[in-house]
Amino acid sequence: MSRGAIFFVAGLAVATYTGWYVFPDVLYGHTPQPLQFSHRVHADKAGMKCEDCHSLRADGAFTGIPQIEKCAGCHAAPTGNTADEKLLVDRYVTPNREIPWKVYARQPDNAWFPHAYHVHLAKLPCEKCHAEHGRTDKLRDYEGSRLSGYAKTTMSMSDCEQCHIEKGVATGCIDCHK
Repeated sequence: MSRGAIFFVAGLAVATYTGWYVFPDVLYGHTPQPLQFSHRVHADKAGMKCEDCHSLRADGAFTGIPQIEKCAGCHAAPTGNTADEKLLVDRYVTPNREIPWKVYARQPDNAWFPHAYHVHLAKLPCEKCHAEHGRTDKLRDYEGSRLSGYAKTTMSMSDCEQCHIEKGVATGCIDCHK
């Protein structure tokens, strides 16, 4: 093999390694959530469902992350003995301060995702889009793109298109992009 070919192959190997392993670590910053939260404890021990905390407004729009009043309804004082529950009560519930959660799935401003259509009309379970997030014992770090500001776990348009194809639902651009 010629010297030029060796340099080419070595350069290609370095570029491939950088693209696959180094660039994603540089692109995404990792930020822990302000406190840990166990969806499993709330589902299994308290018997709660997703919609008990994550609800829809009267107009069908998703309310997003629950307001501190939802937490305060059960956690005016710690009901368990974890450091995170004490932190919840002391730092957020008692002073009535919202928890600055990092949102894993914020959609672009030009995309409209009607949760009500998908939850009520299509009868899709939350797990269809959010996987087993509602059964976890610990929140994963928020991985945000340093370029776009969106979370690594934000669903892509192709995820939605694939589901619509599977379900036989025809839509046009204007249905989601307002």
